[in-house]
Amino acid sequence: METRRLGRLGHDSSVLIYGAASLGAVDQDRADASIQEALDAGINHFDVAADYGDAELRLGPRMPEIRDRIFLATKTGRRTYEEAWSEINRSLERLRTDHVDLIQMHAVCDLENLDLVTGTGGSLEAAVRAKEEGMVRAIGITGHTAQAPAVHTEGLRRFDFDSVLTPLNYRLSTDPQYAADYAALVEAIRASDAALMTIKMIARRNWKDGEEKTYDTWYRPFDEQRYVTAATAWLLNGHPEITGLATAGETRLLRRMVIAERERADLTPEDAASILEEVQDYASPFVDMPI
Repeated sequence: METRRLGRLGHDSSVLIYGAASLGAVDQDRADASIQEALDAGINHFDVAADYGDAELRLGPRMPEIRDRIFLATKTGRRTYEEAWSEINRSLERLRTDHVDLIQMHAVCDLENLDLVTGTGGSLEAAVRAKEEGMVRAIGITGHTAQAPAVHTEGLRRFDFDSVLTPLNYRLSTDPQYAADYAALVEAIRASDAALMTIKMIARRNWKDGEEKTYDTWYRPFDEQRYVTAATAWLLNGHPEITGLATAGETRLLRRMVIAERERADLTPEDAASILEEVQDYASPFVDMPI
């Protein structure tokens, strides 16, 4: 699997980042199988969060074996110093490690939350302390709304985050405002040499009212290989600024994304976009997000 430099952190991360949200509600056997599938595919960057149900607990038992083989990132969604400090310590316990490579300020999707995180007594202060004490090696920011790229650009003005995790897929890129906000974020990322990672690459649309939710994702994902491959090719082949993309929060989709990463070389970004334009119900997933 291709690897890319993770900004100034220097780690050569696999372009597929294991999205451990997929482990939030599965048993240990299913988690172990999925983790091994990722390792066998060449994935060396794992991304989890304290808010992902039991995901940290599912990863923890594998840490004694794999900790020195992977870049390990987690997140805190708490907004005060005290709450975040407690949660970071709890994450280390659940993950069975004495440090993570990256702690991320989770779900910073609007300026109100950015103010809470970066303000006096905010969770960022806890992350800085954790870094100073060797519990984390780097600090990042994440978000998942249509406003996220603009909020993350402002976040980089306020603090020298080592990484940003923000949404991007072909449909989002066709929205002029979103495209402009993303372009501004890329400019800020390049200026600071931070790492830029993305999410929601295979999001197809929201689930419809009454529709059976056949996957654990809160949005309806692409699951046909043709479209998963096209979405992957469009993103990775056309966006060298991106160091990696998080796999979907569903263990059953990991194989399709691994195949897509292998097959994408045959598609130009333009060809991939043409394939995705075939999809009649392709839309932004941020129309109706769960609370």
